[in-house]
Amino acid sequence: MTAEPTVFIVDDDPDMRGALRYLIEGVGLDVVEFENGRAFLDGYDGRRPACLVLDMRMPGMGGLDLQDELHELNIDMPVIMLTGYGDVPSAVRALKSGVVDFVEKPFNNQEVLDKIQRSLETDTERQQERERHAEIRSRLERLTPREREVMKMVISGKSSKEIAHGLDISIKTVEVHRSHVMEKTQTANVAELLNLVQPFKN
Repeated sequence: MTAEPTVFIVDDDPDMRGALRYLIEGVGLDVVEFENGRAFLDGYDGRRPACLVLDMRMPGMGGLDLQDELHELNIDMPVIMLTGYGDVPSAVRALKSGVVDFVEKPFNNQEVLDKIQRSLETDTERQQERERHAEIRSRLERLTPREREVMKMVISGKSSKEIAHGLDISIKTVEVHRSHVMEKTQTANVAELLNLVQPFKN
């Protein structure tokens, strides 16, 4: 089950963090704040849907540097960049690194909340998809090597007779393996099995 979404705030200005926390918690969202990028990386929990409200200009690791680090770590949560000094080169660099939106200071409260809500919806969908893939992968990992062979031949459209001939086993043995595949993957027919494994086919 997907956890409740969280808004991470990374800003070196305590007054700005406090104002954002008050605003975001006012609509019932969980908030975790950090004073710099390094603290965020040390405390980040990737097991829940989230978005990051990130100040572009900070001492040490600035917002763009943190975004580059997130990219290197394959952390793809939506990022909303706060800036009072936005320029075109910085915007281009940030967008290439995965920033989904910008907010200029001083900002409109409703605009910030709208962007946060859209970002959380996006990451919740991603998290649900990741959980679904993890569950499917768990089912597939229960298969024995022989069952995997049979499964691949089943979803390629081969009959039990063709599979038996290809693997040099009896048709009855093929049917036993096929039954185990359906049971372990929790599928009722070949169409369901194909749909299940499609995202993992290379």
